[in-house]
Amino acid sequence: MKDNFGRKIDYMRISITDRCNLRCCYCMPDGVECVPMREILTLEEYARIAACGALLGIKKIKVTGGEPFVRLGCCSFIRMLKETPGIEKVTVTTNGILLDRYLEELADAGIDGINISLDTPDPDLYGALTGGGDVKSVLNALEHALKLCGSRHIPVKINAVSLDLKDAARQLGVNYNGKGWQDMLAFARDYPVDVRFIEMMPVGYGKRYQSLNHEILLKELKIVFPNLEKDDRIHGNGPAVYYRIPGFQGGIGLISAIHGKFCPSCNRLRLTSQGYLKSCLCFEDGEDLKTILRGSGAKEEQDSRIVAAMERAITGKPAAHCFEHPEQMTEYDNMVSIGG
Repeated sequence: MKDNFGRKIDYMRISITDRCNLRCCYCMPDGVECVPMREILTLEEYARIAACGALLGIKKIKVTGGEPFVRLGCCSFIRMLKETPGIEKVTVTTNGILLDRYLEELADAGIDGINISLDTPDPDLYGALTGGGDVKSVLNALEHALKLCGSRHIPVKINAVSLDLKDAARQLGVNYNGKGWQDMLAFARDYPVDVRFIEMMPVGYGKRYQSLNHEILLKELKIVFPNLEKDDRIHGNGPAVYYRIPGFQGGIGLISAIHGKFCPSCNRLRLTSQGYLKSCLCFEDGEDLKTILRGSGAKEEQDSRIVAAMERAITGKPAAHCFEHPEQMTEYDNMVSIGG
């Protein structure tokens, strides 16, 4: 289905929990006031919404959180989605802490891709950024994922928030002598994994930290790697612009919400863990699907109302975000409440 600006909306991110086993400084450093589990959708309710979305042309689903693997049954849910008519691709984004124990089950469920969030391989800075996380467990999971998924042709990617790591280390009181974004490129050099840098969006605690300007980052990349080449191949569901460096096994992606505004090609919806469907991260507007799911009427009637609500969300999708003008934003929740 197309929105009022002619954009084809075929991708939905589903947050299956607002819980997380890390306390990242730019997301939920002080924890989060988790709502009671009865207010969180059941996995079957998410699956019903996905099936309704498929009727409107949603073909790609990203399972997120919070941290999706703290939700029991995450792999079973992925299997449900893979069995839903019309859903062609299901991927997951995780911080990687629990990933190792679920890799085999994920592969057997038919996962189409795994994104691992990792901002730095430096143990001390990683621990400070994440509120005590152990980067070794993430690196072990990455290594095992590349072995298992490589044999099954399942792409593995790294998502790195484009923090000014030296500034973040200073704020967090950590002695950091790394090279910032250059340290992350070693993964793409040594492994068949795409490394995607994501500009920090001014949502929630993210407003406290300095993001790298991707226009400047790209110039720096070209200085360090003068043979950097644009890569126009399709690497995933979303708006990353990819580059390749000769001799590197993986690609480099830039997701530039602020300094490379990709709103004209935005193809996504977001479903929060409480069943609120959003069409733009910048604004609070959306559709309350939980009330429909748990309201009166037969299942067929409810599903018809869900489809109609999703149609409204798509047709009402704003032309663009306004992150460059924070005073115009109407979304004030933290990312963990909205869904990553």
